[in-house]
Amino acid sequence: MRGIRRTEIALVNAFPPAVTAVIGSAPELSDDHEGQSGGVVRVNGTHWLKRGAEARAEVERYRWLTRQGMPVPEIVVFEADVLVLADAGVPSLASAQVDSPGTLMGETLRRLHALPVADCPFDSRLETMLTWARRLVADGLVDTEDFDDDNLGRTPESVLAQLIAERPAVEDLVVVHGDYTPSNVLVGGILIDIGRLGVADRYKDVALAVRDLGDDFGPGEVEAFRTAYGLDDPDPVRLEYYRLLDELF
Repeated sequence: MRGIRRTEIALVNAFPPAVTAVIGSAPELSDDHEGQSGGVVRVNGTHWLKRGAEARAEVERYRWLTRQGMPVPEIVVFEADVLVLADAGVPSLASAQVDSPGTLMGETLRRLHALPVADCPFDSRLETMLTWARRLVADGLVDTEDFDDDNLGRTPESVLAQLIAERPAVEDLVVVHGDYTPSNVLVGGILIDIGRLGVADRYKDVALAVRDLGDDFGPGEVEAFRTAYGLDDPDPVRLEYYRLLDELF
């Protein structure tokens, strides 16, 4: 198990029987998280394993997106709190060689945001997210070393206070991914890491897409994203607000 962190070893202890039937009792583990969050382990080169509250949140969202016709990885098994996904066989847009990651992200997001809000059972509105953020701050779970450069040196408490003070009065509600970055979109528009998917302001996704596309690929791909998504006149205030909100997660 060389290269596997202690938290990852905990992920694969005491598998439920249905999980063991799929991956075996002594699976080969990898710390390669390309295109997946750090809370997931690659198993046998063919599957991804996640467990706990995050797995429970994701499995319901994967099932819902599948019913909506959105491309997501196949759920191989979910038992107790353990989720096993099939490897999709393609890389994320963070590393794939594609003509325009911005275009693909814009087209995929436009399709996601067109899903009917009334049919989505998951809530990611600001009231929900700020309540969650308060808990993270109170429990000391915010990683300040991961803040964007313009927020380095700030405390989580100061970020939270600004978010509360500057909370937008209106939310333009759509079904959002919740962590919409090139790492979480695979070639073919396959969506992963969807634990924050739910009804929220569209800028919750737009802000992170614009930020990461600009940082990773430059302004040309930001423009390609805007064109493909149909964002003619972006709101700089909401872009900044939802970037700041992401600092606490």
